[in-house]
Amino acid sequence: MNEITQLLHIDPLLLQALREDIPEEDVSTNAVMPRACPGTVDLIAKEDGIVAGLAVYARVFTLLDPGAKVEFFCRDGDTVQPGQKLAVVTGDIRALLSGERVALNYLQRMSGIATYTHQLSALLEGTGITLLDTRKTSPNNRIFEKYAVRVGGGSNHRTGLSDGVLLKDNHIGAAGGVAKAVKMARQYASFVRKIEVEVETLEQVKEAVEAGADIIMLDNMSDEDMRKAVTLIAGRAKTECSGNVTRENIARLRDIGIDYVSSGALTHSAPILDLSMKHLRHLTAEEA
Repeated sequence: MNEITQLLHIDPLLLQALREDIPEEDVSTNAVMPRACPGTVDLIAKEDGIVAGLAVYARVFTLLDPGAKVEFFCRDGDTVQPGQKLAVVTGDIRALLSGERVALNYLQRMSGIATYTHQLSALLEGTGITLLDTRKTSPNNRIFEKYAVRVGGGSNHRTGLSDGVLLKDNHIGAAGGVAKAVKMARQYASFVRKIEVEVETLEQVKEAVEAGADIIMLDNMSDEDMRKAVTLIAGRAKTECSGNVTRENIARLRDIGIDYVSSGALTHSAPILDLSMKHLRHLTAEEA
């Protein structure tokens, strides 16, 4: 992301996270490091995975110390292994200590999502199916988590409610039916926006197709019904499968004929990637 995006969207969230962790002062750091002192610390991987969020990690330290420097030995999307040194951070030791947890929280969370997404993407390889995330993200962390999905080889569904029309069961209930909901959305939404409809039965599939939906989401349907739905749709709309899709069951969807698979698990259930900051030391006058 460029500097403008960082200034508008990333920095405020990082500062908010830092203020949460340091509501008044970092008592531990101030006790052992009362004055500015240059130092360095290593970023180490503790397990296998895909790293994501290195720029976010670095930005935490430069917000606390504009003179801080981060030298990376890998890039977002790289596979890392236990014991691998990923970066060296140099700057005011107070900033290194105070920013450590926030920086690691972002990097571990984003790398965990990228790793899990990569695993699911591999299970769909060669099928032509696009793996999508959802809006089931941590509050105020969507921009980070959806970026991590892309690093892991997935694609983003809607970033927010303004991106496109997705008529779910409650929208359909409010409108009075699938056909009515699609018609109302078509009249209201800009012509550049796709109309997607969530359906749970084959009867709703027929309604959605006849109403002219652009994308039909087959929600929590059996494999047999999804195959029937794909036949009914016959290419008149794109198809998406959704509902409890995880690493353990995604492979069953390979040969059904759908275009997209969306998985909330990419962001709400991915475990973190274990990373650590180690070997902090003071720099000599010559090194500084």
